[in-house]
Amino acid sequence: MDQAAAVTAALRALADPTRRAVLERIVDAEEITVVELTRGSGVTQGAISQHLKLLKQAGLVAERPEGRRVFYRARPDGLKPVADWMDRYAAFWRGRLDSLSDLMKEIDP
Repeated sequence: MDQAAAVTAALRALADPTRRAVLERIVDAEEITVVELTRGSGVTQGAISQHLKLLKQAGLVAERPEGRRVFYRARPDGLKPVADWMDRYAAFWRGRLDSLSDLMKEIDP
């Protein structure tokens, strides 16, 4: 997957609040099964599985089968394309904020 496609996939996956909540639970648990993710979520097991499928396609989670169970864990490197993309704009904002800081010092020494 190229850089632009990776950014788009990650942002689409993270656009859904339920998927973000699922990813947060995975991060907090280190490894977790679909059954554990479903418990207390208010979402069906089928829906959780669909959310996991999209998170996996976006490279944000990985799975590890063990017998009949599948454990999911976060892939922090899956967010790297988004972080790299945002870094381009961070330089822009840093310069703007530095200019604002200089202006504020001129106005109120």
